[in-house]
Formats: sequence, structure tokens, C-alpha cells
Amino acid sequence: MQPEPQDKYIELKINRDFGSVINDYFEFIKRNIKTFTNVFLGYNGIFLIGLLISSYLLVSGFVGLFAYGQNSYLSDVPSDDTYQTYLIIGGLLFALILFVVAILNYSISTSYMVLYDQKGSTNFGSKEVWARVKKKIGDIALFVFLIVIIYIGVAIVQLIFGIIPLLGTLAGYVVQFFIGAWVGVSFFVVLAEDKGVVEALGEGWNLVTKSFWKCVGVNFILGLLIALLLFVIMMPVAVIIGFYSYHVVDTDIDVSATVVPTVIWTIGLTVLLVFGVFAQCLSQFVNGFLYYGLHEKTYNTFTRSKIEQIGGFDT
Repeated sequence: MQPEPQDKYIELKINRDFGSVINDYFEFIKRNIKTFTNVFLGYNGIFLIGLLISSYLLVSGFVGLFAYGQNSYLSDVPSDDTYQTYLIIGGLLFALILFVVAILNYSISTSYMVLYDQKGSTNFGSKEVWARVKKKIGDIALFVFLIVIIYIGVAIVQLIFGIIPLLGTLAGYVVQFFIGAWVGVSFFVVLAEDKGVVEALGEGWNLVTKSFWKCVGVNFILGLLIALLLFVIMMPVAVIIGFYSYHVVDTDIDVSATVVPTVIWTIGLTVLLVFGVFAQCLSQFVNGFLYYGLHEKTYNTFTRSKIEQIGGFDT
């Protein structure tokens, strides 16, 4: 693989203002979407199969229960217990795979951006991305455990805020986007600076609180834009599923008599989930821009290194 031309590399260690973060983020996505997608697909193949299987079980359970409701008066219709079993097994498998996939891709997108910064190009492969994740797998597991606890606390806080009309809702969103920025930036500290989880959370808190509204605003605006982009991309799939579902209900088709509804809904659900996971990766890149910008604002490491290169500082 040839090194990336310097004029195509986007320097991350720059203290950008609000507008520059948004502009450079989309430029980064534009230049890296193909390379990162290859990495994404390379490490998600087996999980995509798992999502297909779990989606099939879920859809089969729903379709079976629906068909049972239509034909329960017939003596040869299987018990609804069978379909409930499909739902339970499919739901548990689905939740487990989705949880693992979410953590995996959160880690992969972070590792990708760390390597991009260190190498100054996309001149690295999927194995290098995974090697960095594997090296920190223990810290990642502990990080996830602590974050689950943190988000339980955040959910309780948001419930309390929800009691207050309007202002409580707005405050809840501010807390949500702040926590998202703090968690994302702290995760970059874990993988980029090789720090322990507690130390990384402390460093992330220090960086994010110094630019509180910038972090909240960037996560809100780019989160909204990514959601809109995802909505546009997913719209054709959603329309096809919705149109077919309406056709099934409107024409009173016996869904148990053919596998077509199950296949269409299974593939549709899996595709929607894959797009959702990919959007999560793109969202973590947002926190990468925040991390490198806030780190440079606080420590000036990149600026100092450039000055040293031209002899401005004694080494």
C-alpha cells in the first residue's frame, strides 16, 4: 500500500473552532470512508452472520405469533409456545451479539483514528487496527463495565430531569451529549496514550469540562447530521419493508404459508442494524476530533514539536 499523499492527510492535532471541527470531520469521512469500510467489513463478517441468525429467530417468532393469531382455531397449528421460544432465544442472542458488535466497532473506529494520527496516513492494515484493540482488551472490558454503571446513573438523572417540563428535558439532553463526549474522549485516551481506565476517565473529564459547550454542541450537531444521513440511506430499505408489511396486512396474506415475509423482514432488520452500527463508528470519529483538538489546546504538543523541528526550542 502506497503512503497517502501529505495533502490528503488531515492533521488531527489542531485546536479547531466549532465550525472547523464540523467541516474537517466531514472531509475526514470523505477521505477515509472506503478504507475504514474495508476494516469494518473485515472484522464484522462473523457477527453479520450472527445478526442474520438472531434476526431470523426474532422475525420467525413474530411471524409465527401473528399467524397463530390468525389461525388459532385450526387444530394443526403449532403451539404459540414454539414461537415464544424463538422470540426469547432470538432476543437474547440478538442482544448479546449487538452488545459485542457495539463494543468491537467502538474500539475499531478509535484504533483506526489513533493509527491514522500516528502514521500520518492510511498506510496501515486491518491487522494493525485489531492489534491495538487486542493489546488493550482488558482495559476495554473494564471501561465498558464502568460506563454501563455511569449510564445507569445518567438514566436516573434524566428521569429526575424529566419531571421538570421543558427545562428538565433540555438539561437531560445536555447531560446526555456531555457524557457521550466524555466517554468518547476518555476512550481515545485509553488507546492513544496507553493509560489505565480510571486515569483515562479523569483525563477525559479534564479535557471535556474545559470546553463544555463546544463538546456538547459538536456532539449534538454532528449527531443530528449523522442521524439524518443514516435516515436518508436507510429510507429505501424502510420503505420496502413498510410497503411489503402494509401489503401483507391489507391483503390478509397467510404469512405462515410462505417464507417470503420472513426472509424480507430478516434481511431488512439486519441491514438496518448494520447501518446503525456503522453510524456508531462514525459518531466516535467525532469524539476523536474533540480529543485531539482538546489535547492540543491543553498541552500544545504538536505546536511545540513543530517549533522544535525548526530549531525554536532546544532539544
